[in-house]
Amino acid sequence: METATFAAGCFWGVEEAFGALEGVASTAVGYLGGTTIDPTYKDVCSGRTGHAEAVQLCYDPLKVSYELLLDRFWSIHDPTQLNRQGSDPGAQYRSAIFCHGPEQEAAARRSKKALAESGRYKGPIVTEITTASTFYRAEDYHQQYLAKSGKGACRAIRSNVGR
Repeated sequence: METATFAAGCFWGVEEAFGALEGVASTAVGYLGGTTIDPTYKDVCSGRTGHAEAVQLCYDPLKVSYELLLDRFWSIHDPTQLNRQGSDPGAQYRSAIFCHGPEQEAAARRSKKALAESGRYKGPIVTEITTASTFYRAEDYHQQYLAKSGKGACRAIRSNVGR
């Protein structure tokens, strides 16, 4: 099993989009990429921690490739929106790929370059690609929130899947 971590807006919808893929064994929502140790949701929403809402996946690379995970990542959000997704503003909603090793980083950079050259978007791809640091698991009530609440997909994710 391997680990992958992505940020693409509200982590509830991102978790749902990745959790539906065959080969993804588990998902966890949390916070990554900032400076505050063990932040809470309230801390992250304040905009002072530097963390993004992120989803960490445990996946079987024999069933789902990292490249397929990258394809799903690009398809569920708008990577040209800086520090927001749809109507959700703030750096915690930024587009980011947090890499767990040089192979993931190389694949992420190739994928971003190919997307930028594809002409799919008029603006530049602002997705950050960085080495994963400490992942802080979000509070329990955030885990599998959409599945537990029966609320369906987040608006931003629903409007972007399959574009």
